[in-house]
Amino acid sequence: MTTTRSETGTGENLAETFSQYVPSIEARDIVTIKERYGLLIGGEERQPRDGGSLTTIEPSSGEPLAEIAEAGKADVDDAVTAARAAFEGGWRDLSPRVRAKYVFRLARLIQDRARELAVLESIDGGKPIRESRDIDIPLSAAHFFYHAGWADKLEYAMPGMRVEPLGVVGQIIPWNFPLLMAAWKLAPALACGNTVVLKPAETTSLTALLLGEIVQEADFPPGVLNIVTGAGATGAALVAHGGVDKIAFTGSTGVGKMIGRQLAGTGTRLTLELGGKGAHVVFDDAALDQAIEGIVDGIFFNQGHVCCAGSRLLVQEGIAETLLGRLKRRMDLLRVGDPLDKNTDVGAINSHAQLQRIEEYVGGAASEGCEIHQPDAELPERGFWFLPTLVTGLGGSERIAREEVFGPVLTVQSFRTEAEAVAKANATSYGLSGGVWTEKGSRILWMSQRMKAGVIWANSFNQFDAASPFGGVRESGFGREGGRQGLEEYLRLEPVHS
Repeated sequence: MTTTRSETGTGENLAETFSQYVPSIEARDIVTIKERYGLLIGGEERQPRDGGSLTTIEPSSGEPLAEIAEAGKADVDDAVTAARAAFEGGWRDLSPRVRAKYVFRLARLIQDRARELAVLESIDGGKPIRESRDIDIPLSAAHFFYHAGWADKLEYAMPGMRVEPLGVVGQIIPWNFPLLMAAWKLAPALACGNTVVLKPAETTSLTALLLGEIVQEADFPPGVLNIVTGAGATGAALVAHGGVDKIAFTGSTGVGKMIGRQLAGTGTRLTLELGGKGAHVVFDDAALDQAIEGIVDGIFFNQGHVCCAGSRLLVQEGIAETLLGRLKRRMDLLRVGDPLDKNTDVGAINSHAQLQRIEEYVGGAASEGCEIHQPDAELPERGFWFLPTLVTGLGGSERIAREEVFGPVLTVQSFRTEAEAVAKANATSYGLSGGVWTEKGSRILWMSQRMKAGVIWANSFNQFDAASPFGGVRESGFGREGGRQGLEEYLRLEPVHS
């Protein structure tokens, strides 16, 4: 790392390199990482029937962290059976007010163990501790608080409808936001009276497993939450299980399409939150300092491992040269390094496989004649690292311009008119997110009505709230998480005629 932000925020060059990289021992002392983790089924930790396991790797060092149980079909069946027993054995019929207290208690316990969860999230996933501490963990608790408040008000939220929980829900969580995505799905499911079989990503299971311990600490009835860890075969077994009433999946578009085809006609409810290629549109009247910070946060937050990242920057021609010059200088100030250092801006890439994918996209863009800008920094030999990257000189047909990279890589194109901006923003099969920077409110409304995306931010990006629904259109999936709309995904609604 060659640069950092100063205390005043203006930034200054430092003669630091990754050879001087020292992990934060104090932060590591906050958490205890076990050598081997089991499954959580029916309120008890147990090993898989066939004894299978996976090794989880620390992204910043490339070294093994722990052995994670790999659940097989029999284990998934046990988990679904336990969830069904808990649903029919009392959770479904529990007073909504009492159920709200359980969910509220869970939110408080997440707050109580916030430091532990934040450090573990950064060690296991590679993201900067500043993001885990200030965004992921507080927002996770906020989702449980918010949905606890809905538990005894569901009939008022859906007037004229008979409201019932679906039953047993299978939830498959991605590796980029392990705890937060679990909270997005668990909070409404539990508040609505469902029981859950949760399948975390194989590379980032540790905070989900710690959440399982916190659920037990909150004294939830056994079987209300079951956790089956493993790779793709475990998730496939959960999707294929006939005893599951709903699947909620967040992940790649390719896998989401397969799940959709598999569940078509089965009666199993499904919500999909898939990939994205969000357009970040900046007009010539935008406040450039704010826009540049929004652009940086939109793509380099969590190393670009964000489905709704603003990975395509569209800049109006009149300011393109000025904005790019200032953006490059701002990128040179980003600090890449130890995820447990509170001053780190960009952490480690989540896995070796993802690093190879990012390298392939950027290498392909260079071979197609694109210009690549990266800060001048030396990366370490250990761990998985990639510098913040700006790709210019695109025609729009390049693979990197069309496909989701899922890394700290921003492509740039210019436009002249609003109509051209909309056309370029919509020139993708995805439809998850977008952003518009302009001082004109009428332009914001005009653009947001025409951009094909589930979420549009105005003069901001990557802003989330538990009360706001989130989800995509087209190949970015369907269904919503968060807000009252997200509650409906976990309820069976039937009209009541008087």
